[in-house]
Amino acid sequence: MTLTFQNKDDYNKIEESDKVDITGLSGFSAGKPLTISLTHSNGTKEKFQVNHSYNESQIEWFKAGSALNIIRKSNKKNV
Repeated sequence: MTLTFQNKDDYNKIEESDKVDITGLSGFSAGKPLTISLTHSNGTKEKFQVNHSYNESQIEWFKAGSALNIIRKSNKKNV
């Protein structure tokens, strides 16, 4: 997944030892930003918004684990 920073200065918040989580995937939809949650090695946390370029079909594939899973599921319905 390609993500871009809504605020380019957020790039400087990321440290090499950070734990990075992407939140908001349950509501993942086209045009809606996601949130990056950083946990720094000293225990402090930061969050910021990122953009993605996925369309609804790509998001469906992502949520299913792959396009192949979508095709497999569709084929089972048609049998």
